[in-house]
Amino acid sequence: MNSLTITYDDDQHVTALQEPFHNTLAIDCPFTGKGDEFSPASLLGTSLASCMLLSMGAVAQRDNLDLRGTIVDIKLTGMDKKIPHVDTIKLEFDIPQDFSAADRKKLEMAAGLCPIMACFRADTTITATYRYAVAGLT
Repeated sequence: MNSLTITYDDDQHVTALQEPFHNTLAIDCPFTGKGDEFSPASLLGTSLASCMLLSMGAVAQRDNLDLRGTIVDIKLTGMDKKIPHVDTIKLEFDIPQDFSAADRKKLEMAAGLCPIMACFRADTTITATYRYAVAGLT
């Protein structure tokens, strides 16, 4: 069984540790820390995008579709407000391959059903756009 622990190091910096694999992740506060590591907000966007892409990957694996090289650009808004919070998450999926309309629909439906998607409040706007056969990614 995996366990995840967070340790406060100092100067608005924490380290996450996943056991038993000894994976670590550095996290700091972009406002009062150095701002040179992942922030909690960036991890939020990363969590959503990776969940969506892995959900698409399950369909791709099942249907023998190639998603290798897909890149997701993540934009968060709202963190610049007096009381920072994530208002919107915009995700742009750049997929090097082209797929039929039916395969695109399956992939995009899978992305929308990722479990992390259900964790957001109703007033958080999440938009995803998908660009297929993006030149230069393969």
